[in-house]
Amino acid sequence: MSHTSASESSYLKKNSHYWHTLSVNNVSRELNVEARTGLSEAEVRERLRQCGLNRLQQAKQESIWEIILEEIREPMILLLLATGGLYAIWGEPIDTLTIFVVIFIVVGVEIFNERRAEKALAALSQLAEPTVFVRRAGQPRSVPVEEIVPGDVILLESGQRIPADARLIESYGLEVDESSLTGESLPIPKVADLVLPEETPLAERQTLIFAGTLITRGRGAAIVVEIGRGTELGRVADLASAGKPPRTPLQRTMRELTRWMVWLALGFSTLVPLLGWLRGGQSPQQMLLTGFSLAFATIPEELPLLITIVLALGAYRLSQRQAIVKRLRAAETLSAVTVIATDKTGTLTKNRMQVNRLYPPDQTSRVLEIAALCNDVIAHHGQFTGDPLEIALVQAAETNQLNLNAFRQAYPLRGEFTFDNTRKRMSTIHDHNGNFWIAVKGAPEPLLAISTQYQSGNSQHFLTDTQRQSILAAASEMAGEGLRVIAFAEKMTSDEPRSQDEAESDLTFIGLAGLADPPRPEVKAAIVACRAAGIRLVMITGDHALTAQAIASQVGLNTNTRLLTGSDLDALSNTDLQAAVNQITVYARTTPEQKLRIVQALQQQGEIVAVTGDGINDAPALTTADIGIAMGETGSEVAREAADIVLADDNFATIVHAVKEGRLLFANLQKAIRYYLACKVALISATLLPVLLSVPVPFSPVQIILMELFMDLAASVTFVTERAESDLMQRPPRLANAPFMNHRMVLSIFTSAVGLFAAVSVTYLITWYGGAGLAKSQTVAFMTWLLGHVLLAMNLRSERESVFKLGLFSNRFILIWAAAIVAFVLFIMLIPEVQQALKITSLSSKDWTLIISAALLGSFWIEVRKQLNLIRRSRR
Repeated sequence: MSHTSASESSYLKKNSHYWHTLSVNNVSRELNVEARTGLSEAEVRERLRQCGLNRLQQAKQESIWEIILEEIREPMILLLLATGGLYAIWGEPIDTLTIFVVIFIVVGVEIFNERRAEKALAALSQLAEPTVFVRRAGQPRSVPVEEIVPGDVILLESGQRIPADARLIESYGLEVDESSLTGESLPIPKVADLVLPEETPLAERQTLIFAGTLITRGRGAAIVVEIGRGTELGRVADLASAGKPPRTPLQRTMRELTRWMVWLALGFSTLVPLLGWLRGGQSPQQMLLTGFSLAFATIPEELPLLITIVLALGAYRLSQRQAIVKRLRAAETLSAVTVIATDKTGTLTKNRMQVNRLYPPDQTSRVLEIAALCNDVIAHHGQFTGDPLEIALVQAAETNQLNLNAFRQAYPLRGEFTFDNTRKRMSTIHDHNGNFWIAVKGAPEPLLAISTQYQSGNSQHFLTDTQRQSILAAASEMAGEGLRVIAFAEKMTSDEPRSQDEAESDLTFIGLAGLADPPRPEVKAAIVACRAAGIRLVMITGDHALTAQAIASQVGLNTNTRLLTGSDLDALSNTDLQAAVNQITVYARTTPEQKLRIVQALQQQGEIVAVTGDGINDAPALTTADIGIAMGETGSEVAREAADIVLADDNFATIVHAVKEGRLLFANLQKAIRYYLACKVALISATLLPVLLSVPVPFSPVQIILMELFMDLAASVTFVTERAESDLMQRPPRLANAPFMNHRMVLSIFTSAVGLFAAVSVTYLITWYGGAGLAKSQTVAFMTWLLGHVLLAMNLRSERESVFKLGLFSNRFILIWAAAIVAFVLFIMLIPEVQQALKITSLSSKDWTLIISAALLGSFWIEVRKQLNLIRRSRR
């Protein structure tokens, strides 16, 4: 079957942006269909042939081999492959196996992440109903959703998920929940008999219904105008699949770090053996083994694995904070976030309507009684089913001590006139002690127009023009605060009304209710914490401007600057938008494309952007952002799959916790890498100095290999459990474009290495020049190294805070690792067979005094430096 895109079909002569500009008759004419009868089976077969099935076509997926080939082209992986090949020839089998296990793990993690990202698009295709009722050849029939075609007349009812974009031809009290597509909190009333201007925003196209959205009330019929990828949902799918997240700051600096370390390691691994052979007369074979051992110890083959392990452990800690990290890059990027672009509905707010204000105060009970009667909500065992706005009204009534079911039983329903968008009201008729109680709710203006009295206290008064204006002013004030305003009225009559006009006339106005989607209680404090951390927040929503402004004010966002709407954004060039995003805090009435454009403009300004959201409309921005954060409980599957992090508790404050954990993770990663590289620099220096002095190298090849196993991975990973320093969340975000190996980092590595290098060199040279043999001198150097690099790790737990202030026992993993080193030293010194294998010998108490003293002096000078820096900072 052909899968010609909808836009290429001869039946679709209009772009989806224009269907709302056509009347019902013109839409029928464009699609060559009679609305009363629908398409014939022959026409359906022909359109299926031309347009294809109503499904979201998936982009071509890369094969597993293509992904593997792409990953192994990375410079670090190529280096590891080359190193593994050399060790397969020259080294021990265990060394070769270790290197290839590292390659397998690193490539495997990247392939897993690629496959996870592809699920975002697949999730979009699951949002349609399996079948739908259509009108074909004059008869209603149920057909699979994927077999509907442009021109099909679909029949609509409450609770149905819409299978395609369609133009209404009939609507009876129809309302649609479009929050997942547009961000609008409230269901949207839909009407068939309008012709709208071309520039009408997506959220205000009342004549159209969109694939993936949900009918909350009413019924109707519509002509399908777009299917598959031609729908608004399909366009979101294309945006989500096209967007690719940028490389993280750490990924961007990995190549620089790798090149720097590889050339340094290879240079010294060649220089030391060559000088040893030329200056010291040592055997070429011994120097060659030493060179390979140094290469093994100094080439950073564990660095990708170290970073992966540290990020994975950090991701586990984030999961304990209810932030599920789907992609490890996000755990690292959190520390550099400068802007959080957040959705409103379901993120800053609860995505649940709530009565915020009742007017006038003395009619609260009467307003809620009418709200409980003039309502289609079904209550069952404390659970409510129906329109979200009506659910909010009955919940407010029950909070006011009104038992909904008992109240309805006391005043049984006798008739109902359903809400429609022409009258903008609904009314119900109830028995009341032999009379009829008519309860009415609707928009304030039309309801006041048919009211002749108003209730004040327990009495009724004539409704004057002045009183009407006073009520409308109160309604306008509530609307200005972003509230959805509903008016309530009633009438008592002895005769049952025979018509809608008779029921809805000469009413007594009772009062107003203002409803809103309330902000989450934790949001305000979270925003304050973000500001303290140097992170800016902006709101991007598809909701009304007034609602967006009201919520922004309530949660403490900066609302002093002007607000931009979707139409404002369309009028801005890319250059103008880049200038505007530095100033604007709130964006309203935005489409998925506009939200994506805002995120990209922020990124072009150098910002590291985290995007939060829970709806279908958020998926493209979540995918393109530096970090996508989705709500786990209320978020759509599309949003969860597109995101890098999912908040399991839907708590906005969890984002702040995640940022803190991300900063702590990156700080600990820096500490781990600083220690890792300082040890390598110390090893190279301690090996080079004796060669320059025409003295044998201080370590045998087997000792170098053992030192590598101890000093690198296990020791560095223990830094991930280090606790946060006191000012972590008062620091500005780290600069994303700052090189990882900046001047301060390089200086810190070399100064940290100095003490360990000095301790090993002093003990080795004192022993060697003192007349002890090579075996004892190398044993002294080896033991100094083992103890000294443990103490160095202790001191590098913080650059600024003393290890005594941190607490010697606050990082139990470093203590466990240190205890393992001490146990290893005792083991190898007490068993002669092990001494022989490792080319070491017994030491005297004088030797141990020298070793311990040098190791302590070689590391704890760092504590003195910290104290001097603290005094210097306190004097500023």
